[in-house]
Amino acid sequence: MSDSTTPSPTRALSEQGVSIWLDDLSRERLRTGNLAELVASRDVVGVTTNPTIFAAAVSKGDAYDEQLAALAAAGTPAEEAVWTIVTDDVRAAADVLRPVFDATDGVDGRVSIEVDPRLARDTDATVALAQQLWKTVDRPNVMIKIPATVEGLPAITRTLAEGISVNVTLIFSLERYAAVIDAFFAGVEGAKAAGLDLSKLGSVASFFLSRVDTAVDKALTAVGSPEALEARGTAALANARLAYELFQERFASDRWQALADAGAHVQRPLWASTGTKNPDYSDTMYVTELVAADEVNTMPEKTLDAVADHGVVTGDTIAGTFESSREHLRAIESFGVSMAEVTAKLESDGVDSFVTSWEELLDTITAGLERQAGSGS
Repeated sequence: MSDSTTPSPTRALSEQGVSIWLDDLSRERLRTGNLAELVASRDVVGVTTNPTIFAAAVSKGDAYDEQLAALAAAGTPAEEAVWTIVTDDVRAAADVLRPVFDATDGVDGRVSIEVDPRLARDTDATVALAQQLWKTVDRPNVMIKIPATVEGLPAITRTLAEGISVNVTLIFSLERYAAVIDAFFAGVEGAKAAGLDLSKLGSVASFFLSRVDTAVDKALTAVGSPEALEARGTAALANARLAYELFQERFASDRWQALADAGAHVQRPLWASTGTKNPDYSDTMYVTELVAADEVNTMPEKTLDAVADHGVVTGDTIAGTFESSREHLRAIESFGVSMAEVTAKLESDGVDSFVTSWEELLDTITAGLERQAGSGS
């Protein structure tokens, strides 16, 4: 049991250099002051969103009814209404987090908004929408989420080169993460060449966790040998730890140092998909087993509550793990499970999942507009 001199688990994470971001946003959370409360009491210093989050938010309660009524009265098309609602929420959250942004010189206090996932394979359309969202939200602490697809990589570079902060999402493999870092370097170099203030430019690289274990565990279970079964639950942490090793190596380069000298901030690795899907696993494992400086952990509220309640933060849990992480992945490969195939499918499925959620959000808004128009509000 902790005494008054022992920091809370969330405070301990912050002291270790882990930035806690909330993987959720809703109008209700903003109106009740819950987001501000989490900033004050749970050390939350950022927010991430995606179509799934907004689809859930709009489908619950009546927080959006007034705005839906106004949009319906104006004859606003459903897709335009989606962006009006989403950008309003992100702008309001950015205002809540602005003091954090100012206090950390732009490192934290960030709120992410995702481009239309249907554009994940269209570089030019992704860049155009990123520019539009940046102007519409009109807050320096917003980040535009762009998926790390092959087509997304040049979009990341072009968007950063224009001075627009980027959260790179849906990263599953070490190979793709290396390409994301290259895209980041090129983008910041472009911004530097354009004479932009690099200290205002922010970026994170969102590396997904629980989805990796779910997919690899399924394959290992199918193998069925005692050794294969014993390897379950090791893939995501090993993958993430080796991503952190890559982060350390690439941001120790002369290429990066030239950008840092010009005022640029590192692109921090962000651990995403941190809610444990297997009930046999610790509900804090994707947090407490990945503690190191210069990283972000974005948590759904259930995971944040679990960490605050019983998370054990003992210090850096990544240093010294790189060789054992390689051994874990080699063992998985030895059972005939290809990490390259698993991560490629996860990326494809992730894009499809976000498209489905986007369509659900569009359907929810369409139904809401029709309901409000029918009520004569």
